[in-house]
Amino acid sequence: MPEHLRLGTWDLLCGWGQAGPQELAPRLALQIIHEAALCRCNLRCGRTLSQKGFEVANGLPFVASDQAIHELLAAHTVAQAQSLQVALGKLRRASGHFAGRLLVLDPHRIKSYTKRQMRRHRSKGQMQPSKKTQTFFCLDAQTHQPIAFTCASAARTVAQASPELLGLVQEILGLQPDCPHPPLVLADEEHYTGQIFDALGPMPFDLLVPVKPTRHHQQRWRELPPHRFERYWAGYALAKQPYRFASQACFELVQRSGERAADHQFQGFLSTRDDAPLEQLSTDFPQRWHVEEFFKFNQALGWQRSGTLNLNIRYGQMSLALVAQAIIHQFRQRLGKPYQSWDAVHLARSVFSGLEGDVRVGQDTILVTYYNAPNAALLQEHYQNLPEKLQAQKIDPRVPWLYNFKLDFRFNLTFATRI
Repeated sequence: MPEHLRLGTWDLLCGWGQAGPQELAPRLALQIIHEAALCRCNLRCGRTLSQKGFEVANGLPFVASDQAIHELLAAHTVAQAQSLQVALGKLRRASGHFAGRLLVLDPHRIKSYTKRQMRRHRSKGQMQPSKKTQTFFCLDAQTHQPIAFTCASAARTVAQASPELLGLVQEILGLQPDCPHPPLVLADEEHYTGQIFDALGPMPFDLLVPVKPTRHHQQRWRELPPHRFERYWAGYALAKQPYRFASQACFELVQRSGERAADHQFQGFLSTRDDAPLEQLSTDFPQRWHVEEFFKFNQALGWQRSGTLNLNIRYGQMSLALVAQAIIHQFRQRLGKPYQSWDAVHLARSVFSGLEGDVRVGQDTILVTYYNAPNAALLQEHYQNLPEKLQAQKIDPRVPWLYNFKLDFRFNLTFATRI
C-alpha cells in the first residue's frame, strides 16, 4: 500500500473508472490489483480471501463477487485500458523504472479456456494445438520492465499487432517523429515481415530482426567473398551490406561463426540502424532473452491463463495486473536482496499473504503490527514511521481509498519468546 501512494495508483484508477474517490469502481479495481499481487486471480468470496481481512485493504466491507468484477471490466472499453497503460507508463518512466533506449517485442500466448470456436496455436514441445489468447508485450531490455502490451483475438498476426503496440510505446516515451536518437527495438523471427518494416517507416524506432535462415539465404551468405567480412575475434566475423526489404531501405548484418571455411555457420539480421553492427549483435540483441525471464518471474500475476476472449475484460484485467507488477517492482527495488530475486509467487506466499499480525486504529492512523517478520530490520528501515517518511518525500501520507486514514507499521520480534 505504501508503494501505491508513491506511484499514484488511486488517481490512475479513478481516471480509468471515470469515477470519484467516494465511488465503488476504483475500489473494485484495487481488489483486482491485489488479487493479482497475491497470484490468486478469480479466488474470491467464499473461498480463501474473505476470512483474512482482504476486503479492508481495498477500502470495502466485503469481497466483491465474480459477477461484480465481470460487470466492472465489461463496462470499460479497450481504449480506456490502453489509456490506463499509457498513464501508468508515463508515471513509471518519470519514476525511473525504465529509460526506453533498448526495447524488446515479444508475443506471449496464454492458454485459453474459452468455449468459443477459435484458431488453435501449437506451442513448442506441445503435440496438440490448443486455444490461445494472444498478447504482445514490449519490455525495456535494460531494466526488464514492461512498458505496454496489446491483446488480440486468435486470428490476429504479429504484423498486425506490432504497429499498434509501438504506437502506445511511442506515446508513453514521448517520442517525436523526427527523434534524433530513436530507440532500438529487438524482435524475433516472427517479426521478419515486410508489413512491420513498412509500418515502422514514419515511427521513431530502429528495428533489429533476425532473418529466417532459409536455404536461399544460407546459400547467398556462403557466396559472400571473404573480404566482405570484418574479423573481430577468433571464430567471429561480420559483414554489412545495404538491403531493401519491402519498401524500406535497411542493412543486412551477416554473422559468421567458425575459423575454417568448412565449419562456417551463418546467421543474418536486418537492421534499420546504420552504425555499430558489432554492438547491435554482440551486446544489444542478446538482451532480448530477458523477456523470457520476465514471464518466468511475473506471469502468475495474471498472464498465465485466460478464461474468456472478451477483449474488454481481458484488456482490463491484464492492464490492472500491469499496475500490480509496477507496485511489486517498487517493493523489490526498495528492499533489495533477498526480495529482489524472488518471483511473484514466492513474494505473494512469503510476504503479502505469509506474515502474521494484527490491525488497529489509533486516532487518524491505521497501525499494522507484524510478528516475527523475516528481515524485520530491513522492513523497519523502509516502513516503520511511514507517515513521516512519506512526508519527507513530499507524498501525502493519507490513504484516499481508506477514507484518508494514514498507515503505519510495527515489527514485533518478541512474540514467539513470550508464547
